[in-house]
Amino acid sequence: MGTQLYLGVIVVALFATTVTNAEIKVQCGKVSVNITWTIPSRMRQYAARHFLGNCMPSRFTVLPRGEGKAEFNYKLDDCNFKRLVKGKNLIYKNELTFRPRPRSSPAAYVYPIECVYPRPTGWVPPFLNPGAAVAGGRGGLTFHMLLLNEQMTAVAETNVIPLGSFMPIWAAVEQKSHQPLLLLMEECVAATTPELQANSNVYPIITNKGCLLDSVKGNSRFLPRYYSSAIILYLQSFKFGLGEEVYIHCKLLAWDPEVLSESKKACHYVKENERWELLDDPMQSSMCDCCSRTCNTRSKRGDEWESNGFRPTSVLGPLIIMDPSQQNAHNASVVSIADQG
Repeated sequence: MGTQLYLGVIVVALFATTVTNAEIKVQCGKVSVNITWTIPSRMRQYAARHFLGNCMPSRFTVLPRGEGKAEFNYKLDDCNFKRLVKGKNLIYKNELTFRPRPRSSPAAYVYPIECVYPRPTGWVPPFLNPGAAVAGGRGGLTFHMLLLNEQMTAVAETNVIPLGSFMPIWAAVEQKSHQPLLLLMEECVAATTPELQANSNVYPIITNKGCLLDSVKGNSRFLPRYYSSAIILYLQSFKFGLGEEVYIHCKLLAWDPEVLSESKKACHYVKENERWELLDDPMQSSMCDCCSRTCNTRSKRGDEWESNGFRPTSVLGPLIIMDPSQQNAHNASVVSIADQG
């Protein structure tokens, strides 16, 4: 058994060396990417072990000299591309990987893919109305938090949520003339009261300075950002407070987008990769490792920001999570679900 394992490691190392010497060409289109990965002839039989994110090659051909050519022609909305806004740029990131072993094992080779585009001037999704759901202004900033409908095209029209379905919770900071900011959710809990008391019974959602705990227990996650000053928490509804009024209490943070750390981050757990991932730059996901223990709460930079206290607490609700078998017996409220300020 030990000998077989040792030989397997040698084979994987050989594959990784061979793939490293392969030729990779990347062409970033307006809404798609075209990647060609030329593979030595002895690697052709492993064509299905080459991936772009979670996508297999869209085409594989054998070249005249015997090499293989894996082509990936996909839209930037496919293959688990990560989108982030940085300064004046809109960046799409992904990875080419070679996985000769089962998916749960680490990749033998990783090649980063990045497509950078100018950020459209003044562009925001049509449903983001900064006049709705004002949580409060501080330091010249105005914070918002509200519930979107299932299609994420507008504000939700009902506060009744079927158990197990998803609640897209949108939060944003209105920057006005302020420098570009990154909005983070430091902590979120669910409670059955609009105000938290020392003895309140709560359901933890985000803890540990930006770790989405509910992504470990359920299927909740952060969605890719449209722009840095807003974030969407795609929260799966839970049994806590079932049939009662539930309120989501969140501590928001407006922060310098260039300064991420263990104490300033947005992390969710990706089950298929069995690891925590940083929303705004998956390549720096190591700063999310502390989500499995206790994250450092001290920042190396930004004492002035800390003292200014750009940390409003928003309360979203009331929400009513219903078992589908009981939902017909409940009269849904037709309201826009916004924070309570």
